Amino acid sequence: MGNLLKVLTCTDLEQGPNFFLDFENAQPTESEKEIYNQVNVVLKDAEGILEDLQSYRGAGHEIREAIQHPTDDKLQEKAWGAVVPLVGKLKKFYEFSQRLEAGLRGLLGALTSTPYSPTQHLEREQALAKQFAEILHFTLRFDELKMTNPAIQNDFSYYRRTLSRMRINNVPAEGENEVNNELANRMSLFYAEATPMLKTLSDATTKFVSENKNLPIENTTDCLSTMASVCRVMLETPEYRSRFTNEETVSFCLRVMVGVIILYDHVHPVGAFAKTSKIDMKGCIKVLKDQPPNSVEGLLNALRYTTKHLNDETTSKQIKSMLQ
Repeated sequence: MGNLLKVLTCTDLEQGPNFFLDFENAQPTESEKEIYNQVNVVLKDAEGILEDLQSYRGAGHEIREAIQHPTDDKLQEKAWGAVVPLVGKLKKFYEFSQRLEAGLRGLLGALTSTPYSPTQHLEREQALAKQFAEILHFTLRFDELKMTNPAIQNDFSYYRRTLSRMRINNVPAEGENEVNNELANRMSLFYAEATPMLKTLSDATTKFVSENKNLPIENTTDCLSTMASVCRVMLETPEYRSRFTNEETVSFCLRVMVGVIILYDHVHPVGAFAKTSKIDMKGCIKVLKDQPPNSVEGLLNALRYTTKHLNDETTSKQIKSMLQ
């Protein structure tokens, strides 16, 4: 059906249905366009956000100098001058997370609505499925970069400490208008997370489920498990994998697969690792381990450290040992 071809109908409910989803070329149909255009406005800024985060160097040197020489006003001014524009960037990243959350909620609404099953939605609305995948792909890339950059939290802590000192001394603070106290509190919570974007998406998905009480939770979790199956089958089957025209599509699929597993694990009452899970976790982990080791360590770590149920008693010893 269009760019989304059913390549394997699996009767085993634990495995879920599998598709070849053309992540490279899916285009919106008329009925998808309204949501698609709304989400597209958000996604077109995603690459710029990642570039800004990748080039984020921090003000560590200026901050150290200012702390070591507390009476040197020039060094204090220099550190403050270095930190303020950086906090402007951190504010932009945080605000983008809010826009991304709104986009995800729009997509979830479209991909889980009645009367269609999640599987039928993914068949009918492949362009929205692709956007959902792009949000997950961005999220994991953002969090990988954030986790390896301690300067972010150091800069923001220094900014807040200096700002409160300025208030006590009644010193006017340039840049204070950028981040008021309430926003600073929310940003602090955001950056305190090891994987802030993933936390934002997990919370948004959980909130979506709780706010739509007339919608069975399975509509949402089946959408996630189906997407995981789609990615796994495309990656482990040479015939389907050979259809990718861009070599980046493999890493795209891997990230999306891990992202939906983590979301599923946070939203589903028993999680992704239990025997009753509709995600073939052994198959997904095997696909990851079949890739060049350096390319997937971050994704394996995401499964190890950002899932909710991996260490539950209901998780099989085999799965635990595969992730050790």
